Amino acid sequence: MVSCEASGAELRVRAAGFPDRKSIEDLAFDHQPALERDTIAHLDTNRWLTEARNVVLIVPPGAGKTHLAIGLGIKAAHAGYRAIFATATDWITRLQAAHTLGRFPEELAKLRRYGLIIVDEVGYIPFDKDAANLFFQHVSPRYQHALLILTSNLPFAVWGDTFGDHVVAAAIIDRIVHHVEVITLKGASYRLKDTGFETIPSAGPENTAELKYPCGRLMNRRK
Repeated sequence: MVSCEASGAELRVRAAGFPDRKSIEDLAFDHQPALERDTIAHLDTNRWLTEARNVVLIVPPGAGKTHLAIGLGIKAAHAGYRAIFATATDWITRLQAAHTLGRFPEELAKLRRYGLIIVDEVGYIPFDKDAANLFFQHVSPRYQHALLILTSNLPFAVWGDTFGDHVVAAAIIDRIVHHVEVITLKGASYRLKDTGFETIPSAGPENTAELKYPCGRLMNRRK
């Protein structure tokens, strides 16, 4: 029985499309002093799964958000959830292709079979309005029915620029944050730790001066 469960979990992990295998235990807490162990331990208990909460990670580039998203996704797969991972750009490419082929409703129905969808790197490349509307139709049916993990280097306040439409961005955020765990942190890039540099510019130079990341902050919101 245990062997069957382990085999099923392994199949779910492989099918999820993770770019690498990462665990929460492997996070470099010493390199990320702002990443509080208690905050991450809260997620590591899987309560966000049992309480049906989305997870949003607002973290500077290279500071571990993809690592954490993958670790949470693998934990969910071992807990029995079908998960699927892609970057925001890859999700838009997939949705646009389905729309062009006239198979968008079928694609949404297929994606609704997944208990957890992970969208990495929201905000690295802005969407046009058509892409933002497709993304909204992707997110909206999951409202209160299935889970999302989203990662971004940008705070919610500038997502209107990312999605090219402030109304659509507000609607997307509203769906995401109804039941949510939001982690924001400020930290140096893993990829810069041996280079002598401490930070790299945030995506979108026009936003750089305004972006602030409260250190290791966990926010729960429930209506």
